[in-house]
Amino acid sequence: MTAKAAPAPATVPPAGPSGNGAARGKRSMFRRRPFFTVALIVSLAYILGAIFAPLVAPYDPVAQSIDAMMQPPTGAHPLGTDSYGQDILSRVIFGARYALIIGFCSVLIGAVGGLIIGLAAGLSGGWLEWALMRLIDSILALPSLILAVAFIAILGQGVDKVVIAVGLSMIGPFSRTVRADVMQVRVQGFVEAAHLMSIPYLQVVWRHVLPNVIFPLAVQVTIRISEAILVSSSLSFLGIGVTPPTPDWGLMIAEGRDFVSFAPWMAAMPGFALALLLIALSIVGDGIREEFDPKGRRGS
Repeated sequence: MTAKAAPAPATVPPAGPSGNGAARGKRSMFRRRPFFTVALIVSLAYILGAIFAPLVAPYDPVAQSIDAMMQPPTGAHPLGTDSYGQDILSRVIFGARYALIIGFCSVLIGAVGGLIIGLAAGLSGGWLEWALMRLIDSILALPSLILAVAFIAILGQGVDKVVIAVGLSMIGPFSRTVRADVMQVRVQGFVEAAHLMSIPYLQVVWRHVLPNVIFPLAVQVTIRISEAILVSSSLSFLGIGVTPPTPDWGLMIAEGRDFVSFAPWMAAMPGFALALLLIALSIVGDGIREEFDPKGRRGS
């Protein structure tokens, strides 16, 4: 009696990611994150509009016209005019320039200050670390807006003063982020090996510690820009930030709140522009953090 042939062994799939997982890995970030893509396009549109504001804006943003006071949106003035006859569309476009300048410059000040203090606290140890962290804790105990108001009271009003005030108020979060990263990096094996090889201390910091700190700091910068813009607009809304007739969104909203019952476009248009930019920047910052931050990918 002939024995039955043994069934052929099942084919074992090759090790590695599945076809769907590999396809997802090959898909670009823009296809995997459609909201990020839309938000990035909106943010780039704001940036281009701010750069080419003199070419895009139909009118001078500070030019006043008594004959065109508080006109509703028309063909000549697509977003209407304010109580001084100024074209709101032109002021919104130029307002994007001031908002982005204040946002980027103030975050740069906060990041540089936070990098210096965070490195000093994370590398020093002892009483110096304790003193620096208690200073940072005292800064973090107050909201950024309250700190900015205090700095404005000392520095005065103006665009440059707002940049400095908002930047100083954001040093605390950056310092704590940098210190936490330095504490993790300095105990790694490659740093200890560099010390055992008698490599100079500053060279170890420059070659090994700083590169591992800069990228997480850059991710935090993209997230904090929207916060800086919101704080600067809040200062202008309170009347202690940018001074008239500068086309600032917070200032425009404050000017239009007295006429909101019969001229709602005066406050609604800059308010919508501010909200759209903040939402777009927040989505872009979150997308960059989730895509590139090693800490964020570790938990996924």
